[in-house]
Amino acid sequence: MRRRTRAAWLFLAPAILLIAVFFVIPVGAGLLLSLTDFDIYAIGSPGVARFVGLDNYLRLMRDGTFWTAVTNTQKFVLIGGPLSVAVSLGAALLLNAKLVRMRGFFRTVYFAPVVTTLVSVAIVWRYLYHPKYGLLNFLLGFVGIEPIDWLGDPNWAMPAIILLAVWKNFGYNMLIFVAGLQTIPENQYEAAAIDGAGTGQRFLHVTVPGLAPTFLFVSVTTMIGFFQLFAEPYVMTQGGPLGATRSLVLFMYEEGFRWWRMGMAAAVAGVLLVITLAGALIQMKLQKVRP
Repeated sequence: MRRRTRAAWLFLAPAILLIAVFFVIPVGAGLLLSLTDFDIYAIGSPGVARFVGLDNYLRLMRDGTFWTAVTNTQKFVLIGGPLSVAVSLGAALLLNAKLVRMRGFFRTVYFAPVVTTLVSVAIVWRYLYHPKYGLLNFLLGFVGIEPIDWLGDPNWAMPAIILLAVWKNFGYNMLIFVAGLQTIPENQYEAAAIDGAGTGQRFLHVTVPGLAPTFLFVSVTTMIGFFQLFAEPYVMTQGGPLGATRSLVLFMYEEGFRWWRMGMAAAVAGVLLVITLAGALIQMKLQKVRP
């Protein structure tokens, strides 16, 4: 038994070392940094930094920009998260249908935005959103709707970013849903059809229960992903008009690399760490209570 234990630790050692070097140590350093007033002056002379305890977190609680970023992030999560899951599930159901041909081709097409660089995507979507020459406003003109400044209007900037984020990332969850659908035994659908269940009833009573573990995983990871949303609002609007699309991660980036307040940025990272851990704990609890 001791020999097996030593062998197990020997095989686990490289992975544990990598996790410690690239996760545990950086997280610990970030939490320590959040307890200091580390700024641009301390970069040149680390001895200038002072230990301030929880002062950075207290300053965040009094910062209106921080709460705006929190509110925006909540909107991203509560609107973009469910929308992304719904679109992913819809695409997976279409690809899993028996009548669909060339499934591999469509899976590749739908997954392509996930692996496409955001800069390339942003160039295309900026033209789509252009207030004067954009395709969206061109189509809206056919139904008599005036052009909309999608990225310049505070009321429309967030929906525009959410639409981009959903389109950019839904392909990954779609593949997970497709894998989950393929694990549901076909005889369950046949039995339900024999009992007189229609398409909607088969979906509610066979597909949804069969996808319960997949729903849980996709929902939690998608919500965490929208909590960490950064690239889309940064590339498209740099925080948006009047901060309408400034997320928590974008706020953290601005504190750390625009204003060089590393201690404050680390405090925001600490808040995001707590949110991520809470999401992981919720997933673990739900997995335990799931029948």
